[in-house]
Amino acid sequence: MLVSGRSRLLTALPQTQKWPFQPSRDMRLVQFQAPHLVGPHLGLETGNGGGVINLNAFDPTLPKTMTQFLEQGEATLSVARRALAAQLPVLPRSEVTFLAPVTRPDKVVCVGMNYVDHCKEQNVPVPKEPIIFSKFASSIVGPYDEVVLPPESQEVDWEVELAVVIGKKGKHIKATDAMAHVAGFTVADDVSARDWQMRRNGKQWLLGKTFDTFCPLGPALVTKDSVADPHNLKICCRVNGEVVQSSNTNQMVFKTEELIAWVSQFVTFYPGDVILTGTPPGVGVFRKPPVFLKKGDEVQCEIEELGVIINKVV
Repeated sequence: MLVSGRSRLLTALPQTQKWPFQPSRDMRLVQFQAPHLVGPHLGLETGNGGGVINLNAFDPTLPKTMTQFLEQGEATLSVARRALAAQLPVLPRSEVTFLAPVTRPDKVVCVGMNYVDHCKEQNVPVPKEPIIFSKFASSIVGPYDEVVLPPESQEVDWEVELAVVIGKKGKHIKATDAMAHVAGFTVADDVSARDWQMRRNGKQWLLGKTFDTFCPLGPALVTKDSVADPHNLKICCRVNGEVVQSSNTNQMVFKTEELIAWVSQFVTFYPGDVILTGTPPGVGVFRKPPVFLKKGDEVQCEIEELGVIINKVV
């Protein structure tokens, strides 16, 4: 079990005093807003649960959206590294509003039944090929935004997932080259309306997956060089403080490299594209009896090294 969001924040707070970090460590890119700033800005989260350095104040020539930042590749990343190594003012966490680290990507690619233990939970064989579906980008909300229960569904469920963010355009990418196309990783909740996913819409999954607010993301895009091993991270989900999912990304059937190679046969990846890599066991629909989210619930999705997102259900 992972530590609670609150104690994680408390343990993270002293990190804001430890500057400068080593440039190769803890690059946590965020999109944020603050009352004294006009529009969204790019920043660096100073450690898991820390304050925010305003990258646009450090270098006003930097773009203000993550997608544009990623499109410029090494040029912008090197500026962020310089900012990370410098002794810069930190905006307290209480004074900023975190947005999703990526907003309006070209695509959100999702993977079904991609955890061995989740397949066992459903009593289904492990897939021989990745099962791919998608969410519309309009479903993305920030790490602490509300998830809205749609009146059209009575069976809304949780799914904690490791999300991969693409940093470099590519098509027909080899698995051995795939990580060169990855910018980093973040935490996602693949919120799902099971009635629409499993019984309605001809059993096509799309509509059940893509209601507005059904893709909370964040809190930060943690660059790949800041994550020791994305396929060996504790991953958990809590509903109202109770652990409902607890596993490890080492249970993934198809790892990041294989997923990028597979999907890029069909589509071109662009900087900012998001891949939700599947969920471990413990979702509500397979509980006996099934459990679904209700108004007032709080869902916390947490992945080791990446952080925790906390979304109230309304």
